[in-house]
Amino acid sequence: MSTKKAMTQEEVKELELQLEHLKTIKRKEVAEQIKTARSFGDLSENSEYDEAKNEQAMVEDQILQLEAMLKNVEIIDRESLSTDVVEIGLHIKLYDNKYEEELTYQIVASNSADPSKGKISDESPLGKELKGKKVGETVTVDAPGGLMSFKILEISK
Repeated sequence: MSTKKAMTQEEVKELELQLEHLKTIKRKEVAEQIKTARSFGDLSENSEYDEAKNEQAMVEDQILQLEAMLKNVEIIDRESLSTDVVEIGLHIKLYDNKYEEELTYQIVASNSADPSKGKISDESPLGKELKGKKVGETVTVDAPGGLMSFKILEISK
């Protein structure tokens, strides 16, 4: 029994684009690689053929994962979200008490996380601590570099 995964419409669209790319472009590319590798002769000693078949298996696995994800998604309407508490889809401005700087993140589903772009997973240690918290509250996270403390300055759409 799988549970629904909360995602914004933008995240769902991104997954749909990835799935479409894998099905229409990547599958054809891999099929062409297999065809070319077959032309090299004896398949039992053909590393190009083995690599192409392995890539084909990875592409098909990615397709299955994306399809399963999209079947079990609950789309969040960001416009209807309240900015009273931290939720997936919202932007959060934090004050890092250790480094004395402001940071801005968006809470996203785990498959859309990209900290370098300011997108942190709702399942990450910081994301978990922030969910349900209000402006003015402080959260402490046990990070690889030690305990980190953040004050929530703002919650926005």
